[in-house]
Amino acid sequence: MKNILVVGLGAVGTVFATFLKESKHNVYGLVKDHHVEFAKDNTLNVEGIWGNHKAKLDLITSNIEDLKDIDFDLIIVAVKSFDTEETIKKILPLIKPKTKILLTQNGYGNYETASKYIEKSKILLGRVIFGSKLIKPFHAYITVNADDVRIGQPENLLEDKEVLDVVCTIKHAGIPASFSKDVYKVLWDKILYNCALNPLGALLECSYGTLKENKETKEIMDLIIDEIFQVAKLNNIQLNFDNPEDYKKLFYEKLIPPTKDHFPSMYYDLKSGKRTEIDALNGAIVKLGENVGYLPKVNFTITNLIRFREKKLINS
Repeated sequence: MKNILVVGLGAVGTVFATFLKESKHNVYGLVKDHHVEFAKDNTLNVEGIWGNHKAKLDLITSNIEDLKDIDFDLIIVAVKSFDTEETIKKILPLIKPKTKILLTQNGYGNYETASKYIEKSKILLGRVIFGSKLIKPFHAYITVNADDVRIGQPENLLEDKEVLDVVCTIKHAGIPASFSKDVYKVLWDKILYNCALNPLGALLECSYGTLKENKETKEIMDLIIDEIFQVAKLNNIQLNFDNPEDYKKLFYEKLIPPTKDHFPSMYYDLKSGKRTEIDALNGAIVKLGENVGYLPKVNFTITNLIRFREKKLINS
């Protein structure tokens, strides 16, 4: 793929853009107006478990007009989930017949939102499960990697080769990636993981491992997971697990241990006084439940606690 645009150069977008540029692609960054001042020389840096990397993008801009004459093969959307709709509407003029859109955000609803404006066969989902945080603007630090970036078209509306072109582009750049025909189920695996860990880690200011080792927090996480399985069942959403106990066994024995020292991005958002992605995580579970007459009370409580902290910190 010759021309690639990364929309949102935060912790995840910076990693994608840096590695892809190092791999000799033409890579551009689209950011918000107030971020442009930090991109004077278009240079990005990545440190951490995958080594030290530095790349100078072809352009970093907040002006869509600067990009309209470029035929993008791939647009990677790496903004926060609450910015998905505004972002998709903004990039519509950049989408050409051959352009593929890769959504890499957390939570539920990003594909559903994007498909209101873009032909579904152009949209890919990418389940990202490497941990990355910003040291400063355009400088990311990779803390952990639990699995490949899993990429697929949720409704299998593309030929496998078209998806594999994107997978291979990312994998050859040095980011572990693989093709998944069940990417929607895989994404729900991450929703389960994030809903159980992120808000509690943010509220209690502790790592994933600490949450697992504490009896009280483990009981809360069990209830969050039980409610998500009930919501999925009521909404006819297919998960990779037949029951919550099967998932919990994997969650506690296999998923948390490699990331036991990791703090959730929601923790850093609250620390920085930023808006979190709670509405795409536990908040989305509450909404999906309420749509079918079921209130997931623990997810409801967790969501409201995070919203309270958001308002308190943003207004302080």
